[in-house]
Amino acid sequence: MSLNSETQTTASTCCYCGVGCGVLIEHDGERILGVQGDPAHPANFGRLCSKGSTLHLTGDIDARALYPELRLAKGLARARTDWSTALDHAASRFAETIREYGPDSVAFYISGQLLTEDYYAFNKLARALVGTHNIDSNSRLCMSSAVVGYKRSLGVDAPPCSYEDLEQSDCVLIAGSNMAFAHPILFRRLEAAKAQRPDMRVIVIDPRRTDTCDLADLHLAIRPGTDVALFHGILHILIQEGWVARRFIAEHTEGFEALETQAADSTPEAVAELCGITESDLRCCAEWIGKSPTFLSLWCMGLNQSTAGSAKNSALINLHLATGMIGRPGCGPFSLTGQPNAMGGRETGSLANLLPGHREAGNAEHRAEVAQYWGVDSLPVRPGLTAIELFEAVRDGRIKALWIACTNPAQSLPDQLKIHEALAACPFVVVQEAFFTTETCRYADLLLPAASWGEKEGTVTNSERRVSHVRRAVPAPAEARPDWAIVCDFAQRLESQLRPGLPSLFDFDNAEALFEEYKQLTSGRDLDLTGIDYALLDNQGPQQWPLPVGATQGTPRLYVDGRFPTASSRARFVADAYCAPQEPRDDRYPLTLNTGRLRDQWHGMSRTGTAARLFGHVEQAMLSLHPDELHQRGLQDGQLVRVTSRRASLILPVQSDDAIQPGEAFLPMHWGDRFLKGLGCNVLTLPAFDPLSKQPELKHAAVAIEEAELPWQLFALIEGDVQQRFEALRPLCEDFDYASLSLAGRERPALVLRAAHHGAIAKELLDRIDAHLNLCDGPVIAYDDPSQAVGKRVRVDQGRITAVRLAGETAARHWLKDLWQSGQMDEQMRRWLLAPLSTPPSAAGASSVPSKTLCNCMNVSQQAVCAGIERGLDLASLKQELGCGTSCGSCVPEIKRLLVAHAAPSAAFA
Repeated sequence: MSLNSETQTTASTCCYCGVGCGVLIEHDGERILGVQGDPAHPANFGRLCSKGSTLHLTGDIDARALYPELRLAKGLARARTDWSTALDHAASRFAETIREYGPDSVAFYISGQLLTEDYYAFNKLARALVGTHNIDSNSRLCMSSAVVGYKRSLGVDAPPCSYEDLEQSDCVLIAGSNMAFAHPILFRRLEAAKAQRPDMRVIVIDPRRTDTCDLADLHLAIRPGTDVALFHGILHILIQEGWVARRFIAEHTEGFEALETQAADSTPEAVAELCGITESDLRCCAEWIGKSPTFLSLWCMGLNQSTAGSAKNSALINLHLATGMIGRPGCGPFSLTGQPNAMGGRETGSLANLLPGHREAGNAEHRAEVAQYWGVDSLPVRPGLTAIELFEAVRDGRIKALWIACTNPAQSLPDQLKIHEALAACPFVVVQEAFFTTETCRYADLLLPAASWGEKEGTVTNSERRVSHVRRAVPAPAEARPDWAIVCDFAQRLESQLRPGLPSLFDFDNAEALFEEYKQLTSGRDLDLTGIDYALLDNQGPQQWPLPVGATQGTPRLYVDGRFPTASSRARFVADAYCAPQEPRDDRYPLTLNTGRLRDQWHGMSRTGTAARLFGHVEQAMLSLHPDELHQRGLQDGQLVRVTSRRASLILPVQSDDAIQPGEAFLPMHWGDRFLKGLGCNVLTLPAFDPLSKQPELKHAAVAIEEAELPWQLFALIEGDVQQRFEALRPLCEDFDYASLSLAGRERPALVLRAAHHGAIAKELLDRIDAHLNLCDGPVIAYDDPSQAVGKRVRVDQGRITAVRLAGETAARHWLKDLWQSGQMDEQMRRWLLAPLSTPPSAAGASSVPSKTLCNCMNVSQQAVCAGIERGLDLASLKQELGCGTSCGSCVPEIKRLLVAHAAPSAAFA
């Protein structure tokens, strides 16, 4: 439909989390101008989170890969080339490697952010043409334990629930998921359901007290890694109190006797002590589950990213089987998918151990079925390498050619020192990527520019098995191409070398042709989607599988008849024993490090990191510790610390957070080496993985913390051309002991640099920084004290600040940043700019604490909210007057806490 004669609207799907929200892209045929939630999409009914609502502000063209670039030899810079030369070169290198070292000497590492059609093309390339199972996805890092849990317990990898179960459940258990940040639109639906039905019970299991916990009737802050013991303890009480469904167990399950025997040892007393919770809370949790008419569980990375991830998943599913809470409205075990199309990757078999249609690469019958369909003699027998194994094979030389698409392993995988070593050592690395700015791109011998969100067509499957049509709104910039097209073009060139004279396996004219071929591999399978095509999705909207040919609509809920896709048609209880985390804390590493998401950032920030306003809520990577831990170490908020694990160290600021338990620490997952010197957060994390799912333990590592004595500090801000300035300033960060880059602002985006060093840096380096900040000449106000190695430079253009640099001391940074943000300048302020740095900004009536955007959607600061609370406004009045919380609603839990904090002193005084 058209908004006017020039602006058009294209319905598509968000490219962030697995909720799969529908979006309406506003564009003029060439550029994306805006985005709105699609009120007709059944996942979100028009709502978008802070990330989704700013999609049109991301993807800065200056950060995009625009042309193929080729490095002819290690040590040389890449140079622009044409597509034909680039893909001919890649085909020759892969063919030579395969001929000399065999097909398993090459590998493909792909992404849950690819479309289903892209996934299928890569999978067919690896298995049918190259002849290797060495193809894995970054979904290995997020959902592979859920896959194992579903398959072991229920027979297949199929989440049995629908989003509508959120509104229909009487008892909702959220385990290892901060839904409020990671899946905010679903959390809003849950909030609304509880508001309408206050008797609904919400239980949250999480070592941290997150925004999700604000909705909870019961928060179990268990010790990290004790989930299996907790679930066994709950089961013990369910059995003890007679709250299990004996008839359902007898008619529809197997293996309960062994689990019942195991659970007998998980007494409430022992489990409560192990988990670090009270016995009364444990019993309350079990009673709510056991007595509620319906029971729904939701989980994410807190369960999956663990060396016991598969056991945690199965132990939770056991509770549903024991209570018969599956296959009915408001019931079931519901894994929340992390990426927009991690489900599509699982469906197309694009993990090392899978084949299309929920088949197993290790199953000879399944291999034969797929080989026959593809028209090849056979598929390889040798198992493929999963993510951690794959990069270890790159590092030790077994893999000599590596193709990476739409993912950033040089930021996201654990134990980053080894990942960077592997990429540097690999003889030939191809990176197929929309953003040249990712940490992985620096290792690309061949960089291939890919189309991004809004620029390509295909399908994705969300967490509730719902397939949506992703539609192209605008052309990709410059020479960027859709991922599937790049794969097929390369494959046809590789075919001419590996199977000359034979018909092409990759003769596809468009994405729809790939989908049509792929869907036949699901015929008769549990995920049968042969009844879905692009026309159906366009005419009837997104559909849930299974939807076979002849069906009139999708399937909202699985296992309603109590029959499961196992050999016996029964679900299976799995009796895994509790195992302690791989790396417990000790005297040398006394803290347990947990990692997780922020509200407004996504993964490694290749996209969200281009939108300045998404840094308004959290400006930089900070380590969170309980106030007691800071006090014991003599640390202050904002102080730089050195965090050390058994693998590496990282310097960053620390902050006090009483939502963290003593003995624990929390670090956001998003900052890589581009934004934070030192290879980013995952330089600390653990590469050990679950023996079944091969998913690494990214959520649990032992660390030590000490003060980083770096007295000489630098703060710089420059507005405009942020990506070019980023590329110029980031290399200079290597000369500091600590350096962090971020963005700031809304209408006038700016780049912000924070750095520190053990002593004053060389004047030559400071001069280079000043040159990039436009602070060497022109309308620049300067104050320098060489004797103290401190200085200040501020550029004022047309009556407002456009650049700032504080060197040696940075006490005035918040004041100057706020002054820049306000866009105001007068003569009194000019005089303060000339004052010594030690002069307190508060003397000028300025802020000495950082400003913070509480509501990103409506641009409402925390100061404005607090001022409203001081005037006596309640939540409804704040929404009405300020607009905060009226769009995506993600800021509401934080506003509620501010209201409670303001009321508490008054109550105490009264």
